[in-house]
Amino acid sequence: MSNLDRAITFATRAHRNQVRKYSGEPYIIHPLAVMEIVATVSHTEEMLIAAVLHDVVEDCDVTVQDVCDQFGTVVGMYVEYLTDVSRPGDGNRRQRKERDAYHNASGPAEAQTIKIADLIHNTADIALNDPRFWEVYKHEKWFTLNLLTEADPQLWLQAKNRLKELW
Repeated sequence: MSNLDRAITFATRAHRNQVRKYSGEPYIIHPLAVMEIVATVSHTEEMLIAAVLHDVVEDCDVTVQDVCDQFGTVVGMYVEYLTDVSRPGDGNRRQRKERDAYHNASGPAEAQTIKIADLIHNTADIALNDPRFWEVYKHEKWFTLNLLTEADPQLWLQAKNRLKELW
């Protein structure tokens, strides 16, 4: 079994009780879609694995150390930069999301590229299914996008155009 296949199995198990908010589909569909978006641009196996695992620390009973132990320190580092660092006590939503965005932007180009792929996949889903939340979300994602200056330029432009078209 390849490392990528192991990561898909790991993420599928970690997200096994979760579903996508609007569709009710198994949550694993999202990390796999993010991986597919990353695969459309320059990437490494570590990036594809981190794309599949990008939500396991934030949403599941998995630590960055677990990711490092299973998939190596590079993948663990990418996942760490993709994981929100804010907590409810860190201020209002805007302050928390800004803190998370700065954390994402402090990561390497590879992690920033995965974050952009995550943004691309989530954007249309939220815009179409939750117009009220979209009014908040679109500003947060625009802020984040403008900080991700090291991300793959092709995906960055795709994310920018997606946000503008749905604005």
